[in-house]
Amino acid sequence: MADRGAGAGIGPAVNHSYAEAFERSLLDAPAALAPRRRRAFDHFASVGFPTTRQEDWRFTPVAPIAGQSWELGRAGTPTPLAAESLAPFRFGSSEWTTLVFVDGVFHPGLSKRPTPPEGLVIEPLSEAVGCNAALIAERFGAIAGPEVTPFAALNAAFAREGALIRVAAGVEITDPVHLLYVTTEGGENRSQQVRNLLVFERGTRAQVVESYAGLGAAVSFTNAVTEVSVARDAWIEHTRIQRESESAYHVGLTSVHQETASHYRSFTLNAGASLSRHDLQARLAGEEVETLLYGLYLGRNQQLVDNHTVIFHDRPNCRSWEVYKGILDDRSHAVFNGKVFVKPEAQKTDAKQTNRNLLLSDGAKVDTKPQLEIFADDVKCTHGATVGRIDEVAYYYLQSRGIPRSEAQRILTYAFAAEVVEEVASEPVRQALDHLVRDRMGVRS
Repeated sequence: MADRGAGAGIGPAVNHSYAEAFERSLLDAPAALAPRRRRAFDHFASVGFPTTRQEDWRFTPVAPIAGQSWELGRAGTPTPLAAESLAPFRFGSSEWTTLVFVDGVFHPGLSKRPTPPEGLVIEPLSEAVGCNAALIAERFGAIAGPEVTPFAALNAAFAREGALIRVAAGVEITDPVHLLYVTTEGGENRSQQVRNLLVFERGTRAQVVESYAGLGAAVSFTNAVTEVSVARDAWIEHTRIQRESESAYHVGLTSVHQETASHYRSFTLNAGASLSRHDLQARLAGEEVETLLYGLYLGRNQQLVDNHTVIFHDRPNCRSWEVYKGILDDRSHAVFNGKVFVKPEAQKTDAKQTNRNLLLSDGAKVDTKPQLEIFADDVKCTHGATVGRIDEVAYYYLQSRGIPRSEAQRILTYAFAAEVVEEVASEPVRQALDHLVRDRMGVRS
């Protein structure tokens, strides 16, 4: 195994294996993407995996990912899977458009693909590179380039599956679109490089649920990049749910670009994987933009869950609101790093950021770092972070009414989480998330 010391990059041994896998992956990759894939791989090879000596990664050691020889760039048929095994991971009506991917391969038999209305494209990336090649070539890497993170470069080099969603100007989608990525025992030692391209044109209204789930206890690695383009006057709700096996590793990047008077509403739930990291970056590139970021992360056993968010206020008269909450038990460890950048021209910015954490055990740990960098003088910007335990007065109140302390903890913990879940606008998605959180907390419906 290669030396993982500072400045070692990916090391010659690992570099060689990744280089071989990359050359094999190009054999059946779309020719139009080959040059940018090669540039992305060259960038990844030069910078390597991040180390804990880098500020943005100092609490997130990725050595377990970097030191593993993952199966990369695999194509073929999906792992056989019974439809009923996906029931816990589906949302709302069976009529929702749902694309299902099993161990990194699109599964048409488990997917639901009603005829889309005019102006709507929903396709797995493996199909879209053929019938929508020009759009893929235009959008792939336009918002999340390989320089954003080393994992973004790795993804751009190897991604062969994911989803393309394009909503034409003025089109409104009544029901959410669900992208469901499932890892099974067949995904052992496999890396899924997922790329989603979400394009919302002027005046659209849509909801997308992007979820990652695990069946079994395979040691797998999901590296997912989602690029979201929100045009003028569009209204978008984007829900991201990660509940993979606690033997898995998950790294995700969501990059959002918003134009004038657009609304982007995000809810992120991290509850799975041994080590998970999600970077969410939103650029407010027009005036009168609204960006709402909500998040909930749940840690137990020895899980490490990391959320890094960045909001770029580039233009004046914009509003961002961010609330992330964490609940940590056992010896789990959470990291939250939230940044808000306000450019000199972004006058009249209104930005609020809050991170609250609840510790349920002595061994749980949180590292939180909210940040503001403001270069404008006519703004309203606040941030804050708290880490604490359940108030003994609240325990006393419930126990005095005959509720055992253990059940009181579950009720109070659920109430802490429910406050942020309630911000999800889509009722069926909100109800499904509420049920998921109740199950995790052991609270009866």
